[in-house]
Amino acid sequence: MTEILEKYIPQASVASAFELIKNHNVHLKIVNERVTRHGDYRKMPNGQHQITVNASLNKYRFLITLVHEIAHLEAFAKYGRFIKPHGLEWKRTFQLLMLPFLRPEVFPNQLLPLLARHFKNPKASSDTDAALALALKQFDPENDKNYIFEIPFGGHFRLYNGKIFKRGKQRVKRFECLEVATGRTYLFNPNAEVEFLK
Repeated sequence: MTEILEKYIPQASVASAFELIKNHNVHLKIVNERVTRHGDYRKMPNGQHQITVNASLNKYRFLITLVHEIAHLEAFAKYGRFIKPHGLEWKRTFQLLMLPFLRPEVFPNQLLPLLARHFKNPKASSDTDAALALALKQFDPENDKNYIFEIPFGGHFRLYNGKIFKRGKQRVKRFECLEVATGRTYLFNPNAEVEFLK
């Protein structure tokens, strides 16, 4: 298992991550990319804990996602199945599990202040923290995608599912975008990745 983890997470985090997996009896599945999520946790009918993480994530995002999902497992085990998935119990658990990894041997110095700020009150997804998502993206392989906030007002873009939108005005945090085919308005996070149609 440690040889597999070495391919996906920073070297200095392998031993600690392996301990978490072993101590929680996790069956870790590394899967092809799913557009809607980086990972997930579920308790299987046989009682085993299964965590899936997208293989396409860079090593820093992979580690954050893995610990995020182990925090779900631990929070449910400690507080019961009826807690909110990303409520206070999960946030506290995620903070405690992530703390040993927030050091310069694991994460680059430019990420550490952003991670420290993010983990004061972790969100359901690191993608909703625009500054952290942008900083993490620089470690991704090059792609031809743009963020919504980079699309000019009135510019058109395509989603992974082929739907085409026209970028509208920014509300407080999100952007109003018009689906061209239906005329319906949707709200997008500023750091949603899309294909700009020039």
